[in-house]
Amino acid sequence: MSFDLLFEAVLFGILLGAFYAAVSMGLSVSFGLLDVPHVAHPAIMVLGAYGTWLLGHHWGIDPIIAGVLLTPPFFLLGMGVYRFYYEAFERRGSDAGVRGIAFFFGVALIIEVGLILAFGVDQRMVEAPYIGKSLSFGDVRLPMRTLAVAGVAIAMTVVLTLYMSKTFTGRAIKAVAQDEPALRLMGANPVRIKQWAFGIATAVAALGGAMLIIIGPVDPGMDRVYIGRTFAVVVLAGLGSMTGTVAAGLILGISESIVLIHPNLGASWAPAVSFTLLLVVLGVRPQGLFGR
Repeated sequence: MSFDLLFEAVLFGILLGAFYAAVSMGLSVSFGLLDVPHVAHPAIMVLGAYGTWLLGHHWGIDPIIAGVLLTPPFFLLGMGVYRFYYEAFERRGSDAGVRGIAFFFGVALIIEVGLILAFGVDQRMVEAPYIGKSLSFGDVRLPMRTLAVAGVAIAMTVVLTLYMSKTFTGRAIKAVAQDEPALRLMGANPVRIKQWAFGIATAVAALGGAMLIIIGPVDPGMDRVYIGRTFAVVVLAGLGSMTGTVAAGLILGISESIVLIHPNLGASWAPAVSFTLLLVVLGVRPQGLFGR
């Protein structure tokens, strides 16, 4: 493996890692901070991708702007889903996590079947001035779509980090998973805080769906491709760490990119990278690389 090839792999891995961070940010809130087994996160992300396609197909709206426009309705959707989850599962006992996994698998299945009934199994894609073009730096060509996604990932990280650290509600979201009785003494309702946070996580997933369809075509079953990768990023980062999510996404992206160009491995081994990293981190440092 030549140095130039390795350099390109690392460079593309950084852009790929930024994409992984963007699509994992919502899960970092719902699973990392709220301890909700949200296995439907990738399915909601695919739903956001189809919403982005609809806005672009019918009204010609840029995918990034479409993703931002989808955040309010998805925020309300997330609040409704969490309220149902709380009343049906979390409120009734300590085994809410096990039963909740079945619930969210059901949500994912409903979304996938609904998308198939509404749009069929054909792939959908969007158009934008930066899709299909690239920037050249010497012999290296970087797709503009990946640069756009990286920019959105950085913006999402900055906004969420500031919100979690500078606002009362953000600090309450970080506290609710640690000590609910103490949070009540501070005048906050833990259930409402969790409901609000899950709405934020769902809204961020919608924006992640816009990033997904910018990177490439989507189909209703694409959530299965990302469920392992998103959970690997969140666990690798340390549950609830926004900046750690970006760093973990970069680690996964660079690792996958190097595996792809390795002469003895190749594309067939790339999906195993996320699960390998997940197992290693759980065995060596269960709190994640940036968790406390």
